[in-house]
Amino acid sequence: MSTDLTATPHAGAELHRYADALLASLSTDALPAPPPRELTDAPGHWLPPAVEALAALSRGEDALGPLGRAAQCDERRTALFLCLALAAAGQGDRIHASWFGTAFGDLSMDRPVTSGQRALWLTAARGAYGPAGKIFVLRKLDAFSLSADSDPARWLRALAPDEPSIVVPPSLADFPEIAQLPELARPVHASIQLARLRSRCVEITSVREERGEGTGGTPHRPGAAGAEDEPAAVLRRLIVSDETGGRALSLTDYLLADLRPGSDPRLAAIALHVAAPAVRSAAEELVQATQAAPPSAVTVSLLGHDVALRPEGPDPASLAAAEEHLVAESVPARGLPWLAYALFALGAVLVAAAFLVPAPLPAAALALLLSAGGAYLLWQRRAREQEDADYVAAQLAELRELADGAVWALHEYAREAEKRAQTASSDLTELTRLLRRGPRAG
Repeated sequence: MSTDLTATPHAGAELHRYADALLASLSTDALPAPPPRELTDAPGHWLPPAVEALAALSRGEDALGPLGRAAQCDERRTALFLCLALAAAGQGDRIHASWFGTAFGDLSMDRPVTSGQRALWLTAARGAYGPAGKIFVLRKLDAFSLSADSDPARWLRALAPDEPSIVVPPSLADFPEIAQLPELARPVHASIQLARLRSRCVEITSVREERGEGTGGTPHRPGAAGAEDEPAAVLRRLIVSDETGGRALSLTDYLLADLRPGSDPRLAAIALHVAAPAVRSAAEELVQATQAAPPSAVTVSLLGHDVALRPEGPDPASLAAAEEHLVAESVPARGLPWLAYALFALGAVLVAAAFLVPAPLPAAALALLLSAGGAYLLWQRRAREQEDADYVAAQLAELRELADGAVWALHEYAREAEKRAQTASSDLTELTRLLRRGPRAG
């Protein structure tokens, strides 16, 4: 049973002020202030006896009477209020296990996680209820442990977000374009992803609980962050409007958010435990990718021409075709030296004319000049042809050298592939051990 006390502006303002005062008293170890008259005068409202029970529990006194009256009005809200309020007061060890079970309720993959459930989940993960509270949440979540085939790639992206940049292994440092071939890039990329996944899992599972979180010392108080599902925000909504409704996310959405880098490591440890089968499946797929045998032949572009490379060397047919294309592209079409021929012909005409004119010397001299010009043009043409031949020879030598070097680089890549496969198997073994360890209860 619940009465809407926020229907009037005055009552709503009073409840908001009371919520602020109650939260402030919980954070300073002061006794809870009595509820406003709107609450105490409301028949059958759960909050006044719940606050009375909270005050008695804070003093270490018997609270069975007010607890019974509050539970008769609304058992679930009473249990949720006491669990969150006692945790906020640093007295989470005073709650009864049955209250936690009543407040938490049932989880289902078909229904969104309520803000109240998430608030209890957060508070327990942070150690406010000691080992027992964390174990309770783990058992609730264990009932929905994910299977190995529940989209492993999605969990991999959450734990170790992919970096799309091309990684060039040392063996292909001189041939970065070869490293971009999918059949060669995929195993390298998978090994890097697996290493990042292992590093992230090591980071999550190596977190030490801070002193006071269920292990003695100063009791833990949940943070009062502004998120909708933070315990303080849920407790405030519960006091003001009897509701805990906020954003509604699925269990999977919360687990994925908890696994992402930068999340609370204690929440990440619980999420990793629940998602362990899917994470292990993702790791096994990465290991299989790293163990893929290098291709027996690859076709690469060398000096702009495709050449097939095999372990025994460049493919002769593709290398010959590349050389043919290289020669055709490197030697420009020059045509015949018509100008030089014309100068020679004109010089010959002038020589013939010199025998027919009275003063042959000018004609003979001009014929000699024209012939010399034609000879110079032919010499220039031969020099350019020699330069073209030398350039083509250098290009062909470079092409053969690159082809041989690429073959040796692929041999080195194959040796690196064996080491990558061994490292991947070691990473999988360590990752499996980390997943079996599970989160610490304390």
